[in-house]
Amino acid sequence: MDIKEPGYWPWWPRLIVNPNGTGLDFILSTPRLRLHPFLPHEDALFWEINTEPSVREYLWDGEEIPRSLAREIMEKNAHHLKHDKWGLWIILDKREERLLGYTGLWPFFDPNQPELLYALLPEATGQGYATEAARAVISYAFEKLGFSYVAASMDSPHQASRSVCLRLGMDDIGEKIMDGKPTTFFRLDAPA
Repeated sequence: MDIKEPGYWPWWPRLIVNPNGTGLDFILSTPRLRLHPFLPHEDALFWEINTEPSVREYLWDGEEIPRSLAREIMEKNAHHLKHDKWGLWIILDKREERLLGYTGLWPFFDPNQPELLYALLPEATGQGYATEAARAVISYAFEKLGFSYVAASMDSPHQASRSVCLRLGMDDIGEKIMDGKPTTFFRLDAPA
């Protein structure tokens, strides 16, 4: 395995790449977390996380997503991971191998620029996991993918997500009505 070491970010995640080149075999690692990509057959796990009421409240407007949508998203995720080298990662606690949620980059409003996304199970909130996992994804986007910026958006009432963006150093660039809901947009430019 090839392990890429930190660049200029002090919290740089190690990127582990399987030399077989499938594009699905990379893991991001932080001091407390291991992030590995969702694989296509993990649609049931994705569905379970997203049917948790606290997760679906803002990500899915409180609606329970059908299993077929979870399968479709996992298929798209596999495509993005293989061809674009970004997608969705499962967040695990390294010490206990406990599932905490997921994070990643996903195309929401601009298909050419995926946005930062994070979703934690209720027992994992309030412990800095979303910030730590999001930092790993941001670092990966800047260092490995060459993104000039990372964007994020959320339902404006979602104060916990707003707080994560602010802790990440993202700038609040305004609010728009999207799909009939007030949505706040954030942006973090890559370091010069």
